Amino acid sequence: MDRKELNDILKIGETVAVEFKRCGNGIESDTYETVCSFLNRFGGDIFLGVLDDGTVLGVPKKAAPDMVKNFIKVISNPALFSPTIYLIPEIIKYDENRIIIHIHIPVSAEVHSYKKVIYDRVDDADVKVTATSQIASMYIRKQNTFTEKRIYPYAKMEDLKLDLLPKVRIMAQNHAGGKHPWSDMNDEELLKSAGLYGRDITTGAEGYNLAAIMLLGKDDTILNVAPAYATDALVRKINVDRYDDREVIKTNLIDSYNMLIEFGKKNLPDKFFLDDTINKSLRNTIVREMVSNTLMHREFSSSYTAKFVIEKDKMYVENASRATRQGNITLEELEPNPKNPVIANFFRNIGYADQLGSGVRNLFKYSRLYSGEDPEFIEGDIFKIIVPLNEKYSFDYQESVTTGKTGNASEKTGNVSEETGNASEKTGNTSEKTGNASEKTGNALEETGDISKETERRFKMYYEKLANLGVTEKNIDNINFVYDKAGGDNPFGQSDIQKWLNCSKWKATNVMNEMKKAEILYKVKGYGPGKYKFIEESHPF
Repeated sequence: MDRKELNDILKIGETVAVEFKRCGNGIESDTYETVCSFLNRFGGDIFLGVLDDGTVLGVPKKAAPDMVKNFIKVISNPALFSPTIYLIPEIIKYDENRIIIHIHIPVSAEVHSYKKVIYDRVDDADVKVTATSQIASMYIRKQNTFTEKRIYPYAKMEDLKLDLLPKVRIMAQNHAGGKHPWSDMNDEELLKSAGLYGRDITTGAEGYNLAAIMLLGKDDTILNVAPAYATDALVRKINVDRYDDREVIKTNLIDSYNMLIEFGKKNLPDKFFLDDTINKSLRNTIVREMVSNTLMHREFSSSYTAKFVIEKDKMYVENASRATRQGNITLEELEPNPKNPVIANFFRNIGYADQLGSGVRNLFKYSRLYSGEDPEFIEGDIFKIIVPLNEKYSFDYQESVTTGKTGNASEKTGNVSEETGNASEKTGNTSEKTGNASEKTGNALEETGDISKETERRFKMYYEKLANLGVTEKNIDNINFVYDKAGGDNPFGQSDIQKWLNCSKWKATNVMNEMKKAEILYKVKGYGPGKYKFIEESHPF
């Protein structure tokens, strides 16, 4: 590891895959707990001689070789580590006076324990795992085979809803543009062609697999092989503690897809949108991507109940997953990974899904058009997609307001000043709008009091841009508060916004996206990923 790479890691700090340990008097037990948790999750790096905040203290030079030897002895001792692991720590000279020890831990194909306790990595913490379901999830994640290919040798064709196959042939034919190989196959040939019937070369078992049963199985057959399988569809707009509408869907994936699509159509507005000259349903496109994702990529052997929830300000799907990483997925970091390739291929053949990875891109594109905000993808043992909702937002209407495409824009907004005013009329000095910031946003602002007069003066340059984009007054006040905290010189990211506003991660992402859309930020390097500064006079718009 070179010096630049090391310094970048120290600046970013501890993460799901990075841990700092002081180790002033030798290697403590918690270091081995971290080794165990990294092995059980996605691997990682431990740096001995570093404080939690990234400050390098170093380890005693003379003691470093013995620390490495003792470390190797412990992880090689079957009475302490099970199964044992072999790692080679690296002694790094940080400067003339300080050395640190770097330990790289690869992801393991086994589930490991330290002193008979299993540890897992959650964010930047090592957590003891005691629940049977959690331990089972770890084994599922580390399996080198897909559970959808599990063979059920006693399953017969009569256990499947074969009356779905004529519909499947028509959908495949239409999706292929008029001709598809399945059209000329009988039922048995089609099932084999789709990979739903096979032979396990390890055990010799032959028959229909889990993918066949989940895609086409009768309800009692599905209940037999996956008793916890269900998708709980909920609407929580008024009664947020319980629900306004609910459907618990336990049938095969083909019928489940259609039922969930109809549930989304029933409970979401279908906003007007023209794609070139074609009226396109943003609602249907978004719901389709969310539903197909949660049905295709869930881990069916888990007892976790999948959900499709519609709330006032967002909707989301979540399901058990066989995670290969943890954290948010962005377009830049997108690495498509099929959880159930047989089921996904079947969905693509009948037009229920597109190529792997296209769903993420489509949701980013159409969510911005539907609600004006980006969706959120959270990878982990529970996979989650969150799409913001904003009943007052309409892309087509916003276009007409800001560009005057439909009639005279003044008929819609006066002349933009009726909506946003002249920035100075709207804000006076921004205190007329934000005054005491706590009056607008509460939470963190209630504790900090007034925004400074200097900040109010300088913030005027951003106000009109935000208002013209239709950013709500509450979010403008939130952005004003962020500017007061960060100023023009300090880099910040989503986690900083979350801390300053004392808000959820989703809300912080929303505020960050509003600033990006208004182009009042520029990305900076050298401070870790996802860091920005406000554009000042020295960085003109």
